[in-house]
Amino acid sequence: MTSHEIRQAFLDFFKSKGHLIVPSAPLVAKNDPTLMFNNSGMAQFKDFFLGNGTPPSTRIADTQKCLRVSGKHNDLEDVGFDTYHHTMFEMLGNWSFGDYFKKEALAWSWELLTEVYQLPKERIYVSVFKGDEKDGVPFDQEAWDIWKGMVGEDRIILGNKKDNFWEMGDVGPCGPCSEIHIDLRDQAEIDSKPGKELVNADHPQVVEIWNNVFMQFERKADGSLISLPSKHVDTGMGFERLCMAIQGKKSNYDTDIFQNTIQVIEKMCGKKYGVNGTLNTTDYTDIAMRVIADHLRAVSFAIADGQLPSNAKAGYVIRRILRRAIRYGYSYLGFSEPFMCQLVPVLAEQFKDVFPELKAQEDFVTRVVQEEEKSFLRTLELGLKRLDSLIKDAATKVLDGEAVFELSDTYGFPSDLTALIAREKGFSIDEAGFEKALTEQKNRSRQDAAKEATDWIEVSEGGDFEFLGYDTLEATAQIVKYRKVKTKGGEEYHIVLDRTPFYAEMGGQVGDSGELSPLTPDGGNFVISIVDTKKENDLFIHVSRDRNLDELLTHSLIYHSLIAKVDAHRRQNIMRNHTATHLMLAGLRKVLGNHIVQKGSYQNDEVTRFDFSHFTKVTDEELAQVEDIVNAKIRANIAQKTYVNVPIDEAIKKGATATFGEKYGDFVRVVEFDPQFSVELCGGTHVPATGEIALFKFTSEGSVSAGVRRVEAVTGEKAMEIISNQAAVITKLEELFKGQKDVVKAVENLFSEKAALQKRIESLENEKLQQTKQSLLDQVETRGETTVLVARVEVPNADALKSLAYQLKEPLTSGYIVLGTVLNGKPQLAVILTDDLVAKGLHAGNIVKDLAKEVKGGGGGQPFFATAGGSDVSGLDAALAKAKTIL
Repeated sequence: MTSHEIRQAFLDFFKSKGHLIVPSAPLVAKNDPTLMFNNSGMAQFKDFFLGNGTPPSTRIADTQKCLRVSGKHNDLEDVGFDTYHHTMFEMLGNWSFGDYFKKEALAWSWELLTEVYQLPKERIYVSVFKGDEKDGVPFDQEAWDIWKGMVGEDRIILGNKKDNFWEMGDVGPCGPCSEIHIDLRDQAEIDSKPGKELVNADHPQVVEIWNNVFMQFERKADGSLISLPSKHVDTGMGFERLCMAIQGKKSNYDTDIFQNTIQVIEKMCGKKYGVNGTLNTTDYTDIAMRVIADHLRAVSFAIADGQLPSNAKAGYVIRRILRRAIRYGYSYLGFSEPFMCQLVPVLAEQFKDVFPELKAQEDFVTRVVQEEEKSFLRTLELGLKRLDSLIKDAATKVLDGEAVFELSDTYGFPSDLTALIAREKGFSIDEAGFEKALTEQKNRSRQDAAKEATDWIEVSEGGDFEFLGYDTLEATAQIVKYRKVKTKGGEEYHIVLDRTPFYAEMGGQVGDSGELSPLTPDGGNFVISIVDTKKENDLFIHVSRDRNLDELLTHSLIYHSLIAKVDAHRRQNIMRNHTATHLMLAGLRKVLGNHIVQKGSYQNDEVTRFDFSHFTKVTDEELAQVEDIVNAKIRANIAQKTYVNVPIDEAIKKGATATFGEKYGDFVRVVEFDPQFSVELCGGTHVPATGEIALFKFTSEGSVSAGVRRVEAVTGEKAMEIISNQAAVITKLEELFKGQKDVVKAVENLFSEKAALQKRIESLENEKLQQTKQSLLDQVETRGETTVLVARVEVPNADALKSLAYQLKEPLTSGYIVLGTVLNGKPQLAVILTDDLVAKGLHAGNIVKDLAKEVKGGGGGQPFFATAGGSDVSGLDAALAKAKTIL
């Protein structure tokens, strides 16, 4: 079976068992502050397990793009060196939300593996949780009995908490699990040692392929376990390992998932993968090809899902993966020019049917990768030169840890690459020194203190959550639960309501602010200020920074209905900016072309910011065209039309614009302003008609990263303010240039005259400088074989002082020159030495520091030239007198 057939067989099998097949969530995690990337199949379903949302079906199956390169699950340094670790991987999964449980899940696992995929039963082992006395969780007798009837006792393994109890994190749903392992070794190896002894022993051919997790408990913040009201099934099967098993390979990289890419790499570099057709885990040519084939997938799909390489957070992770691949290609395959970008089309074609988002953005992803490669390949050359210099100047065979950190921090040069090159030259690096410098840098740059959250305190029954903010800005509500959170800025209270008009931050639109107050007088006399509304998984969290709400939340609110009221003026401005963003996107596509794709946006009550795919600067003329288009649509006062519960395929066919990297359901919300102009999938809030925007004005345009531009704009009152300020400036200029018909021409003439006068001044100053130079050369004294010049001079600026010092040094074979001057009321000193004096041990920087004491200042510089400033002009003559004695 091909990998495509294997994947489809899995989905078809579970569809036949009544499962709804859903698409993969984007690789980049959305609305989940605990994750940078989706790192498991269950990540997109977390809220269903937590009871914060209702799944579209009680039975679901899918294949999920996952990334494990940061935090608790980090496989990056293993990738390439073994046969089965990956950065990005596919996780096939089937899910039950309070429907079937262990009996069906395990039986279907066995049926699929042995009857559909026809894997040999005698090579399969399973594990069962043996229980944990500390947690009070007993041995999983039920799973044991089910497996005993299918595989027999001799192939069941008892696992401890580490191997057979799965937890989402420190808190949250968890439960015992049952893993399925397969022995892929040759028969001779099997005969010499049973596979049962190698399960969970990191043997490359005795691997786990499937894990059935039985969500029965919830881990609380105090470490205790409570039973969940409903029992769930959460399974995950590694697609790459499954293909290795079915296709009879010894390595994931020998399957057709990776061989397409590896074969192209072979042609590009002229080297062969594998030695005599066998797997090699020590040859760096093979390791490099595996690294590149793997990392290509992670980088390409992350960019396609909206995460661009950058120097912060998730963007840094993607850049680090890409640079790791580039460095392996550079060091071991001889790639000195961009090569990863040439592989993106190969990957896009391979996955076009299962993950079409990459094929749809093939050109964009290729360009982004290419620009990143160009940048880092230049960095590699600079870093290598710097490293050669460090090795040449090293006093010992151990490179200084701070210098290694400088290579990493300044040049983006990975420390492991530094260590590798150093070893090749017989050197090592000071690991402790590097770690110390890295830790100090992290401590300096850490901006956000870790949040310390208590468990949610549930105060009332929560039914189906209702968002009312599309239709009203005020509603009655009941608190469902709350928690207190410690942040760097102080304490926050997070409040969850059963219904709310507050829009939670998502899709680029900021969250609403407002207040909560009692519905009736007997509910008390209080107002809780809501400063923000955020979405955490599927929860709308109302954030308050009011102090000491504990007693109020505990005793007053839970028995009374509230009025939840949004700040109407702020929301109106946000809606203006969000609606203007829709019009702006349509305008950009009309002026620049249909290749324009949204890459990020942000709308608050002050500004709208929009990032989009485009590879050249948007000219002022093009921005003006877009402005004219948007303002024409505003004047047309086009009514908003919103369609809800539209099948996503139908919406796309009708031309609705979707944002890559967003997770859409089977049914979507479509916002339309003229069916021929702007139709978008959007969950945000908008003005009823475009006329309410009033006016649209760009304020800036620039580059965000390779292939991505950013524009910022304002609307309504802010736009009017800019127009009014510009009109006031023009009026003032007309007053200043009274009688001039063309004010712009008058200003241009003024600048031309200023430039001409500036040149004339510079010419006169240079003439004076030459006269000063000649006069000073006449004052040079000879002391033995050395000439000395110490003088007070008049120069217009610091640059002229430096230039004069260099010009005076030029004709001298051996010279010691000290110049002093006063600039803007402050004393300045300059010391310059000829090379022979530097060779004898004199240092201009040390000399000028000593002289600067006389003017109550300080300075420094290079051995041959240094400057200093001070605050005491009266000490300048004393400094120059001292200079004559130093030599």
